[in-house]
Parts: sequence; structure tokens; C-alpha cells
Amino acid sequence: MIARIYKPARNAMQSGTAKTKHWVLDYEPDEPRRVEPLMGWTSSGDTRQQVRMRFETKEEAIAFCEQHGVAYQVLEPKAPSRRTIAYADNFAYSRRGLWTH
Repeated sequence: MIARIYKPARNAMQSGTAKTKHWVLDYEPDEPRRVEPLMGWTSSGDTRQQVRMRFETKEEAIAFCEQHGVAYQVLEPKAPSRRTIAYADNFAYSRRGLWTH
């Protein structure tokens, strides 16, 4: 049983940073998912895949894993690369693309 501790990335459909401030602990699946032959649903006997816990800090998540004897892996978050651009750059002479409407 291995747990992943990470800070979730921002959703591509949102501009804010909601639900990205906490650290999340997820368990890696112990067994693969299988397709039920009768209904065609995907199922698994591993119920720990359904558990997702949130912590305020990375240290709290690590302390939880060490207290309960769970092997863990910490994934550090990547800093988002923000590209700032001004509206005036649409009309610059050094513009790379074509300037047409």
C-alpha cells in the first residue's frame, strides 16, 4: 500500500486557484480494475482507491503516513509559468503572426 502526497493542479477550465491550496493523500491501486462481464461496469476490489484525504500542510500528510505505517511518495508541485502580455502587443510591428481580423 503506497500513498501519494501531492498538491493538485488547477483545473484547465478555471482561472482561480480553488481546491489547490491543500495537500492531498491518495492511495495507489493494489489491484487492477476489471470489467464485469454481465453489465460491463468497471469494478475493483480495492476500496482504498475511493479514499482521498486533504491536509493543510505537507508535513501533516507525512506525519499521518508515518503514524499509520503507510509507505508514501511526495510529489512536489511545479510553479505555474505565467505569460504576461499586454493588449498593445496585438498591434506591435514585431508581431510574429499575421495581423488580420
